[in-house]
Amino acid sequence: MSGPTAPGLEFSVQDIVAEPYSATPQLTARLRIEDGTDERIHAIVLRCQVRIEPQRRHYGPAEQESLRGLFGERERWSDTLRPFQWMQCHTTVQGFTGSTEVDLALPCTYDFDVVGSRYLHALGDGTVPISLLFSGTVFTKGGGNGAGSGGGSGFGVRQVPWDCEARYQLPVAVWRQMIAAHFPNSGWIRLDHDVLASFADFRERRGLISWDETVTTVLADARARAAADEIGEVVT
Repeated sequence: MSGPTAPGLEFSVQDIVAEPYSATPQLTARLRIEDGTDERIHAIVLRCQVRIEPQRRHYGPAEQESLRGLFGERERWSDTLRPFQWMQCHTTVQGFTGSTEVDLALPCTYDFDVVGSRYLHALGDGTVPISLLFSGTVFTKGGGNGAGSGGGSGFGVRQVPWDCEARYQLPVAVWRQMIAAHFPNSGWIRLDHDVLASFADFRERRGLISWDETVTTVLADARARAAADEIGEVVT
């Protein structure tokens, strides 16, 4: 059973930076945690849900066009532009009294099947309004009168208050810097095995050298067929 919520915890985001040497794309948020009690915090098992709040941002004409696939036509945005989850992450905060700062890893992906990635790719510049919603368990080291303290052990267990959150304006340039470090001048998309096999067969039959050339050729063929269809309609 959960104990009472821990009073006095406040979270703020000091900065978010791109990690240039991580094995996979990652941002790192520097969090400041302040505790209004006099208790010694032994540790916090911290969970975080990161949400993008697209309704808190202005969009230029090019961005509006790029976001049609996510939010529909511009006149519908009052209904479709809603906060959505970007990722979930967690960390363990070491012991402190009063306040501390801790790094929270924000693992990212280039995958266009992920809504957050599609949204970020569509933006030109400016910032991304995000909110970090916190939960987790606080382990205190005090006089033994906390919930779940186990008699006179001097330890207490409490929950991070459900309303703990922090907002931050993430520069689009920081996200682009992270992606460029891992996918310089390139990217990737996930395909079903059957689709990939069809591409491979097309590549072999045409004697194409690279996947870039393969996709470019497929697009050129599609444009040529579309142009021919338009000419046929005009002649008809």
